Amino acid sequence: MNFSLADLTWIREPKIFSIQEDGITIQTDPGTDLWQRTYYGFQNDNAPVLQMWTEEQYFSFVVRTEFDSKHRFDQCGIVMYLDSDNWLKASIEYENDRFQRLGSVVTNHGYSDWATTDIDASIKSMWYRFSRRESDYCIECSQDGTSFKQMRICHMWEGAEKIRFGIYACSPEDSSFEARFSHMELTDCKWLAHK
Repeated sequence: MNFSLADLTWIREPKIFSIQEDGITIQTDPGTDLWQRTYYGFQNDNAPVLQMWTEEQYFSFVVRTEFDSKHRFDQCGIVMYLDSDNWLKASIEYENDRFQRLGSVVTNHGYSDWATTDIDASIKSMWYRFSRRESDYCIECSQDGTSFKQMRICHMWEGAEKIRFGIYACSPEDSSFEARFSHMELTDCKWLAHK
């Protein structure tokens, strides 16, 4: 399984973006987000997503993100978007000049959760590793691209067959920032079987 820029397709193409061999840049549009129902009934399903399809049951996808976010909820990271009711994402969401939230959202059958940990607002780069073992998934993060730490393990009810996965960036409020993605790589599954 190889990673190729030619295999990537947009779901909701942003107004401004660049795709080059050494990386991808997305300028976020204001009022864009991914969220479904939980807690306050709010729904938003308009974030730009750039993904590729696969039927491979065991693999890992790695990407480095860099960002200059400065407004509440600005975010960029990895995503597996199957449809509006079934997807997952992991990112850093800017909160204020003191802290941001490193976290993930899993949406099954139209309901989102949100799991986070606070990190310093000075962090402007993060690596993510997304791994698949059939219909179960692992999301990890790293600040150096070498030592990865588990963020979450989850099951996707509609994620057992052909899936699509990749990157996203959005600005839920009235803001815009530049998100940069590089070092994208597909490997054998780094999420080893539990023994």
